[in-house]
Amino acid sequence: MMVFIEELERDVEGIREYYRSGKTKEASWRILQLKGLLLFLKEKEEDIFKALKQDLGKHHCEAYRDEAGTLIKSINYALSNMKQWMSSKKAKLPAVALLSSAELVPEPLGLVLIFSSWNFPIGLSLEPLIGAIASGNTMVLKPSELAPASSSLLANALPLYLDNKAIRIIEGGQEVGQQLLQQKWDKIFFTGSARVGQMVMTAAAKHLTPVTLELGGKCPAIIDSFSWSWDKEVAANRIIGAKYGSCAGQACIAIDYLLVEKKFSPTLVDLLKVRIENMFGENPKASNSMARIINKQHFFRLKNLLNDPAVKDSIVYGGSMDEENLFIEPTILLDPPLEAGIMRDEIFGPLLPIITLNKIEDGINFINSRPKALTIYAFTNNETLRRRMVSETSSGSLVFNDALIQYAADSLPFGGIGESGMGKYHGKFSFDVFSHHKAVVRRSFLTDFWFRFPPWNNQKLLLLESTLSFRYLGILLVLLGLKKTRNSTNRN
Repeated sequence: MMVFIEELERDVEGIREYYRSGKTKEASWRILQLKGLLLFLKEKEEDIFKALKQDLGKHHCEAYRDEAGTLIKSINYALSNMKQWMSSKKAKLPAVALLSSAELVPEPLGLVLIFSSWNFPIGLSLEPLIGAIASGNTMVLKPSELAPASSSLLANALPLYLDNKAIRIIEGGQEVGQQLLQQKWDKIFFTGSARVGQMVMTAAAKHLTPVTLELGGKCPAIIDSFSWSWDKEVAANRIIGAKYGSCAGQACIAIDYLLVEKKFSPTLVDLLKVRIENMFGENPKASNSMARIINKQHFFRLKNLLNDPAVKDSIVYGGSMDEENLFIEPTILLDPPLEAGIMRDEIFGPLLPIITLNKIEDGINFINSRPKALTIYAFTNNETLRRRMVSETSSGSLVFNDALIQYAADSLPFGGIGESGMGKYHGKFSFDVFSHHKAVVRRSFLTDFWFRFPPWNNQKLLLLESTLSFRYLGILLVLLGLKKTRNSTNRN
């Protein structure tokens, strides 16, 4: 391990020196690296599909939709907008700064460390990498060891497409992660659990390193009792597709539980059952359209949630499991005890509790009584309820009448709040999260306001108050101050 640490320290210092050369600040370098990522995704598409199939049992359609295709879209968006992002932006100054100009100049942070997660092992590795490259940083990426096929593909194939002096992929488990955290970085970007996120923040505090934490939590969905059968069917379709059709619910923005009026719950359960069978057949295990649980540790974690004696009677659909194939059937539970583990912890799997309410508006208080979610979903045509949810709830994002679509939007920030994370990325937000927007001010030597310098008196206080408050009188006094300065200069 000592040899590894010494080698790691040399590698990190070498990458930092390369950053100091200024090469990565050039627009041409950034464009070349992004095009390299694009070429990797196109030339290695089949290898990506195979790796995601091996790690998580993802069908290639799901793999393209959620990872490869989304990344291609993000890279093209960055390539189309990067030069604009890199440009400095003019800023206004107060009247007291007469004959001055100011601008915000984006500059890279330096050497950044990116930890990715196992549930979208390609997408969550390369999405932040796009922003780090576009903003001109050097970086080290550590893929998740829990998705070994994807990690190996990134470590062995990706360097063929990128500048290895600036971008390094380091594989390894927990010990490697700990050693990486002991190094000094200019930014750490972490995607994963809140527990590990706390460890990352603790390590970053040693060097006062800024961090972005993309965590998760329990994302609720309020389901209104629609008047039209078509709306009910569309809502059920989108709920099932988002919950079970994206990594088998192993997603930070997956719907964790549903909130519905008691009188509507039987209809909703029936609708969900129909949509499950339409998407995955009567025997979902035989379907090739549903991903598997990542490993036995997570399989048994989910199994224990279902085997809780207080919960077993709540199962109204599904519940079967296959340990050998790491498969858990899409499962629906109705009113499990709120103190049970399935309602305390993030589920991260194909289990969907339904909690019934006397009236749907009670869902707002229910949500507000729990930690802030990465995303809140609401399926409703009730405009009053929508307005209340916008104004009375707090979450990383709020989506009406669909789920997961916010992740693919380059124009929207993706990130949490409170326990669900800090910082945001995607599109321009990815560029910003890896950039420092430096304030640059230029001032002429031609004039000064005599009242901004000691010795102080009441007249100067009045002039300062008027000038800084932008009152018309202040402008007049500024002009008088300017005239007095010029007269003094002429006499000298």
